[in-house]
Amino acid sequence: MIQLQNLQSIPDDKLEALGFSWHTDSDASKYVSDQLVKVTPQEAEAYYEAGNTLYDMYVQAAEHVIENDLFFELGIPFNLVDVIKKSWENDVHWHIYGRFDLAGGIDGEPIKLIEFNADTPTSLFESAILQWALLVHNNMDEERQFNTIYASIQENFKRLITLFDDTSTFDERYDGWKILFSSISNNDEEEVTTKLLQQIATDAGFNTGFEYLENTHFDEEGIYDADENNYEYWFKLYPWEDIAIDEPELATTLTSIMNKQKAIILNPAYTLLFQSKGMLKILSDLFPDSPYLLKTSFEPLANTKQVEKTVFGREGANTKIIEKNGSCSAQTEGPYENHKKIYQEFVEFPKDAQGAKYQAGLFFAYESCGLSFRKGGDILDNMSKFVGHLLT
Repeated sequence: MIQLQNLQSIPDDKLEALGFSWHTDSDASKYVSDQLVKVTPQEAEAYYEAGNTLYDMYVQAAEHVIENDLFFELGIPFNLVDVIKKSWENDVHWHIYGRFDLAGGIDGEPIKLIEFNADTPTSLFESAILQWALLVHNNMDEERQFNTIYASIQENFKRLITLFDDTSTFDERYDGWKILFSSISNNDEEEVTTKLLQQIATDAGFNTGFEYLENTHFDEEGIYDADENNYEYWFKLYPWEDIAIDEPELATTLTSIMNKQKAIILNPAYTLLFQSKGMLKILSDLFPDSPYLLKTSFEPLANTKQVEKTVFGREGANTKIIEKNGSCSAQTEGPYENHKKIYQEFVEFPKDAQGAKYQAGLFFAYESCGLSFRKGGDILDNMSKFVGHLLT
């Protein structure tokens, strides 16, 4: 059972001073819990090892997909196949960060992979900054968390230059390259998250800029902000599959930019392979004995309680829980119904004394680097609550 530590909440005005404006949900309830999940050091170490192992498995699975031309099976848009291959072939296309969603890990329950948010993962600000601020606000030891997200992402930005080398060589090899950060306008959460990443990159030593996506300029010779300043790197908090479907001309231009080596795009295009929930089926096939994986198929599983998901979809939308007898016991609506479906063996999330369920979010940046939780029901949608953690 989930054990909780009560907290004094941070007042809304102080949250807003931190840049955190999405503190209240549409039903007027608070998005951030006034409790922390108690996690033992042994449990934190198990999450750490799980994330490192799972990432290695994803790398092997991606190689399998590319070698066997399984892009269609994963629902990958055809106009991104070339750019995915290009980004995979060259180490300079570095994966900055992602987030594993996991069941279990508490009170002896085995850790199970639910999915990997590898392209545009949410809850970065909450996990990296806010749960730490909750400790400070409550006069608690700041070290009592598994949370090195900020420092780990900072080191990963340096690896854009050093690649697999020790990042202490960054200063010797850095030559003033610039990173442009972009998000869409009129979305506070995405803008603040993007600007947090910009600050991390600035702290790492890069020259950085910010430009709304709609004001960013692209041609075959590069990527530019509204003042026509050229950038060698571009980080976009905008899903690759949305670029392919909604902005096909941009997808073509980005492919040309990469082919001419005019800019490097972050997160890389190959993270769309990781992002596709179709990868869960590939992983299930390649690693049938892994303790971290749930049986997953492109067809409904026989005589098994299972979850139907779309290969691309966010915030729990278009998800169904299907009982052994084939009846649907829970479902959510959303805009992703036309995407291909996968069927994943159902697993219970850990529960607290009131019956609320908790899904672990494990950030990954070169290695597992931070833990947080979401609280809700069997399907965690955009009304789920953010919950920090405390090492006990």
